[in-house]
Amino acid sequence: PLVQGVHDFIAADPDLKHVAVIGPKKYGAQLEGSKKFAKEFMVRHNIPTAQYKDFTKETLEEGFAFLEGLQPSYVLKADGLAAGKGVVILNDLKEAKKELSEMLSNQKFGEASSKVVIEEFLSGIEMSCFVLTDGKYYVNLPSAKDYKRIGEGDTGLNTGGMGAVSPVQFADEDFLQKIENKVIKPTIEGLQKDGIDYQGFIFFGLIKVKDEPFVIEYNVRLGDPETEVIIPRLKTDLLEIFEAASSKKLNEIKVEFDKRSAATVMLVSGGYPEDYAKGKIISGIENVKDSIAFHAGTTLKGDKVVTSGGRVIAVTSYGKDFKGALQQSYHSINHITFDKMYFRRDIGFDL
Repeated sequence: PLVQGVHDFIAADPDLKHVAVIGPKKYGAQLEGSKKFAKEFMVRHNIPTAQYKDFTKETLEEGFAFLEGLQPSYVLKADGLAAGKGVVILNDLKEAKKELSEMLSNQKFGEASSKVVIEEFLSGIEMSCFVLTDGKYYVNLPSAKDYKRIGEGDTGLNTGGMGAVSPVQFADEDFLQKIENKVIKPTIEGLQKDGIDYQGFIFFGLIKVKDEPFVIEYNVRLGDPETEVIIPRLKTDLLEIFEAASSKKLNEIKVEFDKRSAATVMLVSGGYPEDYAKGKIISGIENVKDSIAFHAGTTLKGDKVVTSGGRVIAVTSYGKDFKGALQQSYHSINHITFDKMYFRRDIGFDL
């Protein structure tokens, strides 16, 4: 909705313009809505990111030549939003050329792949950082790491997210300071220099390469399941923070976070992220005592809670460290059942 201009729509409507919107206008939302826009922004403001080039149907042959000059793996990104499926990483040059052709010539992702960004593959460990900005000031939210693949050991198809932990163990104070100096500040200052009045969240998808942060992507909202580990750690009233952001007074508010770690594990329908059945009766949620059960793909059928989506429930817990938090989430999951329920038992395996 932000990419399509919901903020602009509300601001232009005489009956709605008094409503505060925490999220950028359409132009700023291109940070997420266009990979090309985001890459050009990063290069312009010296924000570390992978080397890249963008191509259209007319420059397909140049795209093939660019792929030939790269070392595998090959990273292809549809320029626009493609429901989380627009990023493809391939190890074989022939397959990469075929995929590029599919995206551009056959518009595999419709209008979203009318342009494709090809970038060098960065090898490292991924994490996410988040800020809320009022356009001038910003507050840092806790770091998080999510697990996108359906299979244990990060194998299989990409999903909307199978779990997350916060904070990120390998992101110590020194590394977080690097992120602040090399990524966050130049982004906020870059928006100001470019005349983009940006009010809302910025999600930084990062990769740590040889102790240096590189930006993989921006999102103009909080991520899911990262939200389920960030917001529970927030001690300051979220509404107060939003009010400060909408009145451009974020510098006047002190935002505090729980020192404990948080971890969330996603319970999904069997078959997800491909075909899955809905309407499975969920039992045992009422027995979860020491965790938070966030409903996602659920609905009421009579007096029964049933599944209505792929990602069904996120189970979040606190702990002294991420291992303790995960242990509690897995303990709580033992109470919940529905037919063909699946979850990853190895969240945090690479930390």
